[in-house]
Amino acid sequence: MEELPRCRRTSWTDVERWADTVTERVRRAGSAPEAIVGLTRGGWVPARLLGDRLGVHRLLSLRVQHWGVTASRDGRARLTEGLSGEVAGLRLLVVDDITDTGESLRLAREHVLAARPRSVETAAFVHIASSSFVPDYWGEEIPRDAWVWVVFPWNYWEDLRTLAERAERLTPGLEAVRATLAERCGLDVPLEDLRRVRPALP
Repeated sequence: MEELPRCRRTSWTDVERWADTVTERVRRAGSAPEAIVGLTRGGWVPARLLGDRLGVHRLLSLRVQHWGVTASRDGRARLTEGLSGEVAGLRLLVVDDITDTGESLRLAREHVLAARPRSVETAAFVHIASSSFVPDYWGEEIPRDAWVWVVFPWNYWEDLRTLAERAERLTPGLEAVRATLAERCGLDVPLEDLRRVRPALP
């Protein structure tokens, strides 16, 4: 049986709300960062939005991979690209889009600490309560018994392509794929979006 997870498609309005919430929590804590490290790829947009709100111009990247494709684990988290710049002596905020298992952000924090920053805090726009790692700041928490695959605006097409391919193996045909995604994943997807990612479907 194909794995088709329950999903929640989020909007740019959600993203702006999470960015505002994390920013306010960082400010209330009185620990404004001097540099922000965004985990690629999911943490790039959140890192940029937080940098804009917090007035932080030094943005760096770090790549930790955990999920191979949509909602399919690819083994343990592993560092695949190191820090893009020096951080010694700086107050850092390490940012990802979500803490699902928590492995990616945990590994990133450990790697960054080895570079001798002054301090390291972590943030995620969405924190799933079952995660083994709890960030210092988050925009929204999803209860552990309400797990969903969060479809962010910056990976909508990638996730839709993967989910549609899986659905097609269960129920061939454009209308059938659309119905399967609605029933199994909770995704109400326009037919034109499916045609864009699966142009060969009748």
